[in-house]
Amino acid sequence: MNPGPPVTTAPPAASAPPLARPGRFLLLAGGGVCLLAGLNASLLLLGLPAPVSLARLADLHGILMVLGFLGTVIALERAVALRRRWGLAAPACLGLGGVVLLSPAPVVVGQLLLVLGCLALIAVYAALWRRAQEVTVLVQLLGAVLAACAAALWGRTDVAVVLPWLVGFLVLTIAAERAELARLAMPTGAGEQLLALSGLLTAGVTLSLLWPRWGGPLFGLALLAITAWLSVHDVARRLIRSTGLPRFSSAALLAGYGWLGLAGALWALGAVPGAGAGPLADHPAAYDTVVHATFLGFAISMVMAHAPVILPAVLSVRLPYRPVLWAPLAVLHTGLLIRVTGNMLGGGDPFVYQVGSVLTIVAVLLLVLTAVYLVATS
Repeated sequence: MNPGPPVTTAPPAASAPPLARPGRFLLLAGGGVCLLAGLNASLLLLGLPAPVSLARLADLHGILMVLGFLGTVIALERAVALRRRWGLAAPACLGLGGVVLLSPAPVVVGQLLLVLGCLALIAVYAALWRRAQEVTVLVQLLGAVLAACAAALWGRTDVAVVLPWLVGFLVLTIAAERAELARLAMPTGAGEQLLALSGLLTAGVTLSLLWPRWGGPLFGLALLAITAWLSVHDVARRLIRSTGLPRFSSAALLAGYGWLGLAGALWALGAVPGAGAGPLADHPAAYDTVVHATFLGFAISMVMAHAPVILPAVLSVRLPYRPVLWAPLAVLHTGLLIRVTGNMLGGGDPFVYQVGSVLTIVAVLLLVLTAVYLVATS
């Protein structure tokens, strides 16, 4: 999800030609199916009518959204940057793994495909590292390792145990790609600082599995540290005063960092089950806030910020900036704010919670429709 040209892209003459555009559309379609299924699962979890009422769909919600959808998008973008056909195995396995989970096939088949997709993504990052020894690629590679561990752990343990591995994957990937963009504006040693913070986050992930009472607070503090690092070094802090696409992207990025900071603070206070004995231990509303502040407030904000650059780079289509792009962003953060405040402060009022949650679903669908419209009319 890098809004600038990937720094690890080799000259075309030295690389095999990438997959043709129809093939990339097909790979992205797998992630799209996972996205729609994940949103459908959201409605089921809310106790609302949904187009599909597959019995196990609600249990697949998180893994479909993170590895099936976001993982496919990230892997496809990185494979295109690598310009090697074998790199496309990563998005192919991740997207197909999510689709297989929705089929009558045994769950273990889909899980195996997800693991293979993450391992292929690790290989992509290793190849990118050999091409140009950038610290940011090491950080992304570390994120892919966390994703592979999450895919292997999922289905064998509680969701709260897998959660830090999934969050670590997304946070390290996005932070490193933001650092790639801002590398010219960053002071000497900033990349090494991010690598050190990534090591701290990974230590928190590992301790969360082995000794969750200590690992949870450490992981939350590491999230706060990375959020602070991004807030200081990201060019969005300056571009928010510009106009057009830079201002829109900067607003989405900074809002996402705000939600990530909130998630980190709550995590450090024990909001995740078993993660410490802080004042928010065993607080279900706080746990829900951590999950959705991360995966909606942070991760989907990143998708919205970079969509006008991701699609042209990956699919070779034109997605021009138009003010209408502000609509899904505004709906997303309005819905999430209603959901969080209604859940944390409203005494668990299910109606307020459902209204906010439905708005976030509408926001994601609105982004897809807006992107399709802008591409079709450009």
